[in-house]
Amino acid sequence: MSFTCKRLTIRHHEHVLVDAAFSFERSLALIGQSGSGKSLTLKALLGMLPQTLESALEYHASYELVRGRTIAFVPQNPFTALSPLTKIGRQFLLDEAKTKAYLEMVELDPTLANRFPSELSGGQLQRICIAMALSLEPKLLLLDEPTTALDEESKETVLRLIRRLQNVYGFDMLFVTHDIETIRGVCEEVGILQNGRLIEKGYSPDIFASPQEAYTQALFASGFKQRSFRT
Repeated sequence: MSFTCKRLTIRHHEHVLVDAAFSFERSLALIGQSGSGKSLTLKALLGMLPQTLESALEYHASYELVRGRTIAFVPQNPFTALSPLTKIGRQFLLDEAKTKAYLEMVELDPTLANRFPSELSGGQLQRICIAMALSLEPKLLLLDEPTTALDEESKETVLRLIRRLQNVYGFDMLFVTHDIETIRGVCEEVGILQNGRLIEKGYSPDIFASPQEAYTQALFASGFKQRSFRT
């Protein structure tokens, strides 16, 4: 499949926050500093921008963007994404057999359906968020820094899982991250956002080997990394 954003503009009164266009065949990583417009782009695709912002989106794909059906979302912090007072299984809104099948899909013991989020690790919770997103059978999966709250071992597990699941199920993927190293081997293409503008885009090996823009070069040289959460 493929996805083309012909034009995305997001304004706050007369101030333009995002003005970008991009396309990709299977997977695109959007990289940029805080405030560059990455999360706003995801919210616009999800139809979840605050009412204080004006937006216009033109896109082309073989599917419509319908939140909860053709498009699904994996948040950056699983500790706050799930209800702490509800057992995991009840948060899937599926029957028991399907819930267990999706837990097994993300390499988790299906008995975790009977546990509360507070009883699980960050890596387990993020895999549960991925399973919930995939239970919608989306055509487009949006990931907002999905490894931010994880330790290195859990991070590698989640990234390996994302790679495998996309190969198996074939969904398009837009992956937002602060951590450049995260998307090596995960996303086929990379786009660099600066102040809401896409200033550079290309295949991942080419961008990593020879970034053209001074901003991209500075990001790579600085060892640009993700921010972390305390949990």
